[in-house]
Amino acid sequence: MTAPSFPTGSILGYPRIGRRRELKKAVEAFWAGSITAEELESRAAELRRVTRERLVSLGLGATDSSIPEAFSFYDQVLDAAVTVGAIPTRFESLVATDGTIDLAGYFTIARGEGNNTPAEMTKWFDSNYHYLVPEIGPETGFHLASDRLIREVAEATTSGFRTRPVIVGPVTFLLLSKASEGAPEGYQPLDRLDDLLPVYAELLAALTAVGAEWVQLDEPALVSESIEVPRDQVLAATKRAYDALGAVPVRPQIFVAAPYGSLDDALPVLGETPVEAIGLDLVRGSLPTGFRTDKTLVGGVIDGHNIWRGDLSAAFDSLEALRQLSPSVAVTSSTSLFHTPHDVADEPLLDERLKSWLAFADQKVAQIATLATGLAEGRDAIRGELDAASAALADRRVAPGVRDGDVRARAAALTEADFARGDYAERLAAQDAALHLPFLPTTTIGSFPQTGGIRKARAANARGEISENEYIEFLKSEIKSVVELQERIGIDVIVHGEPERNDMVQYFAEHLDGFAVTQNGWVQSYGSRCTRPSILWGDVARDAPITVEWSAYTQSLTDKPVKGMLTGPVTILAWSFVRDDQPLGETANQVALALRDEIEDLEAAGIGIIQVDEPALRELLPLKKADQPTYLDWSVRSFRLATSGVAPKTQIHTHLCYSEFGVVIDAINKLDADVTSIEAARSKMEVVPDIQHSGFGRGIGPGVYDIHSPRVPSIEEVTDLIEIALGSIPERQVWVNPDCGLKTRGYDETVASLTNVVAATRAVRERVHAH
Repeated sequence: MTAPSFPTGSILGYPRIGRRRELKKAVEAFWAGSITAEELESRAAELRRVTRERLVSLGLGATDSSIPEAFSFYDQVLDAAVTVGAIPTRFESLVATDGTIDLAGYFTIARGEGNNTPAEMTKWFDSNYHYLVPEIGPETGFHLASDRLIREVAEATTSGFRTRPVIVGPVTFLLLSKASEGAPEGYQPLDRLDDLLPVYAELLAALTAVGAEWVQLDEPALVSESIEVPRDQVLAATKRAYDALGAVPVRPQIFVAAPYGSLDDALPVLGETPVEAIGLDLVRGSLPTGFRTDKTLVGGVIDGHNIWRGDLSAAFDSLEALRQLSPSVAVTSSTSLFHTPHDVADEPLLDERLKSWLAFADQKVAQIATLATGLAEGRDAIRGELDAASAALADRRVAPGVRDGDVRARAAALTEADFARGDYAERLAAQDAALHLPFLPTTTIGSFPQTGGIRKARAANARGEISENEYIEFLKSEIKSVVELQERIGIDVIVHGEPERNDMVQYFAEHLDGFAVTQNGWVQSYGSRCTRPSILWGDVARDAPITVEWSAYTQSLTDKPVKGMLTGPVTILAWSFVRDDQPLGETANQVALALRDEIEDLEAAGIGIIQVDEPALRELLPLKKADQPTYLDWSVRSFRLATSGVAPKTQIHTHLCYSEFGVVIDAINKLDADVTSIEAARSKMEVVPDIQHSGFGRGIGPGVYDIHSPRVPSIEEVTDLIEIALGSIPERQVWVNPDCGLKTRGYDETVASLTNVVAATRAVRERVHAH
């Protein structure tokens, strides 16, 4: 029989949370005990059905494997771990006698339970998606432990669809894993590749049995130069893996997708294996040269990572150029579309001119269908669509607000003095005199729980059901309550809790020129957590103070120092859909200048501590080493531009999430913040040796409370973490704080956790002072 061709048009993945966040709501209802596992499974099956039918209506084929079967209840890496039986030993009690794990157990690995901490979480390459890190050791017993993907393909087949199952490829799976706690020194999870491959082979055979003609193995690690494993080992593992899987006697045809950059030297390696199709990211990466193959090359020419309509004519040019490398060419998205919202048509409040420049997931699927028609029938068959995209691009270039002369003149007039503060020793002395903080000062990262009452009041204000004055009084009462709570617990540096903020980026976007916000533009961040990235479409400026009134009111309620809270320029860029028509560094400086004005106004209002959060600093680090110096230069300079206008006595804080501190330690040092807080609790202070070895000399707050889990850490647990920090970092530098903001937590667990954090801090203070 002739093997089926790869579909001419396809996507690497589609948003899986639902157009109205149906999956989020169902999963959280299951966690709350209000629906059963069976009901959750039923709702998920309905969401998958709706997705398949939607994709067909947008131009993908129902039976040609163009629809990816890429659903996940929580995370695709966790799915792969559960599929191959890679369950951390502390969760062994959740595994049934047949080696499987149920939905409740699956979520327990992600969220933790009792004394069992959840799997570590970190960023998925250079995106704002977070994945759960598998723990692999010599003791890990790989076996086909879950048939969920097989059942979902069978579900599609029964419904008249032939879909393409998607799973993280074996090389990327192991490269993204960490060594388990008991692994010997020098061990790396990639050492287990030969043990893992038979499980993937068994999975391929099982997928064939339920009708899969193609399988998609995602291997984004092959494009990254930030993997610690030496490149020659990665390439050797790739060759070994795909030679072995290609030799499986009964299997679907294999499509290896490599999003987020160029495959470079991995491309000829894959080309020598028996795989049938290779996906190339031609948005982040470039067209390969000096390479010819008889395999299908699948050109990722539609940006899966951003929301601009883009240059469809140039995309088609790239596909035609691919035909010089292979006689078989197809078109797809550069990455999975789960990084984008569902549909521009769901945004009735967006300006119509702006909407004409945008393409959310549904529009991108339609673009791919158009390009697939062009591949099959020639450019003339799609000339109208190409011309329409070019006209939208031309209109965007000349639209008012895209370029603002005053903003550009201010940026052009900057000098080196605008990027520098004074000597740190001088600043430290001035801050000590002004703030009078104790040893091991305690604080939080900024936000407190966003309760249902806060969300209802915000919605009522937006609908006009309560007046602006009533809403302001409501917010003031929330702030007063949060201040009283912190004083009662014994927190040293007070925050106002951010009840007025819907999101740490969107709130600022709503108050800055050059931004637009969406109603339904939700994307998954991790698990059931969804965000609505703002759209940064034009030059950025601040017309009036944004946070000053709230911080000044908070300071009026307490004698303790209050910390003003801002989101930094890099994070505002990282967690927005950013204009792609100028260098990111230029956009970052525009945002930084707006924040500089806000910081100077906070200082003038008597706020002595100002935190400028940069949790995304590591996230945006380019995967290719040649691109990293430029990024690190402009990202650091934009932060310094925002924060360098204050007096020595004003203490500047920053906060970083999932920062892999050691990777960007030089950049963090160059930020020149007086205090830096970082996530450290879930990894049990793994960052501390990097801090020690770097000689980092300013304040540092390695987190002692993992806010991404509903667990309440015990006093003993927090004490141990503080002691680990003090064992390697000079006492004078250490702060005590949670890992991140408390927005997503409930008040009961927040109060219990912070109470334990303060109790542990006091116990350590007493011990240190006793000696």
